[in-house]
Amino acid sequence: MRLRGVGRRYGLTGPWVLRGVDLGLPARSLVRVEGANGTGKSTLLRLLAGIDAPTEGRITGGRPRTAYVPERFPAALPFTAAGYLVHLGRIHGLRRTEAAARAEEWMTRFGAAEHAGTPLAELSKGTSQKVAVAQALLAEPELLVLDEAWTGLDAAARDELDRAVAARVAAGSTVVFVDHDARRLAGAIDTALRVEGTGLAGVLPAPPPGPRPGPRVRIEVTGPPGTPLPAGLPGAPERTSSGDGGMRLTVDAAHSDTLLNALLTARPPWHISHLSTAPDKPDEAA
Repeated sequence: MRLRGVGRRYGLTGPWVLRGVDLGLPARSLVRVEGANGTGKSTLLRLLAGIDAPTEGRITGGRPRTAYVPERFPAALPFTAAGYLVHLGRIHGLRRTEAAARAEEWMTRFGAAEHAGTPLAELSKGTSQKVAVAQALLAEPELLVLDEAWTGLDAAARDELDRAVAARVAAGSTVVFVDHDARRLAGAIDTALRVEGTGLAGVLPAPPPGPRPGPRVRIEVTGPPGTPLPAGLPGAPERTSSGDGGMRLTVDAAHSDTLLNALLTARPPWHISHLSTAPDKPDEAA
């Protein structure tokens, strides 16, 4: 997906918010958008998500399956929390039973399962935000656009969203986000864009190949005899034999929960025997 000379103005004849934006979004990347308030960050995200159409220029390369979390969630919709999630899942092409199962999973992961039957208009701001994030994640989008999605979430839910973002990127998706916390996902960002004036003032390229900073987790696992590890494990964990028929997996902490889930839900499932923090520079010491 690429923006070519894209611009957006207020109304039909108002001042330009953005103009002359040229930007390509590669797959499997995490993109942070920065800039002062009022510079057009949200407008850029809405253009990327397909919520707004450009006033000039064009978007090429086809639109990937996209999900969007707005800065302000429209909570006054005539649904319960679970009903809204199932409705959005159906719009994304999921069967009703699958949409309901994913809605339950994400409400549980964000600590909001007890509010599944609550009308949206009666939810607290924090719980509304959990629903807003859940509706975007249950579709497993190829392009995930997050506009201040962490705002209003409690600490546990913010951590869960961090892990979910890492899992989407590991699965091959592109995630574009704005957040007021400069430390948000700082060790995992591939590209940072700065919006200034009416355009992009700078693009920071992806860091060179190699391990990224951040905490890592070591997981000791044992599977049924003769059973290989499942393919495509989240986070591309480093693998070494533990010497007792098991396997030692080392992965960035952001991917640890999704990796554990993949191992426990594999067919047949793998047994988790030990979980610990890995050294800053992974080694093979026991």
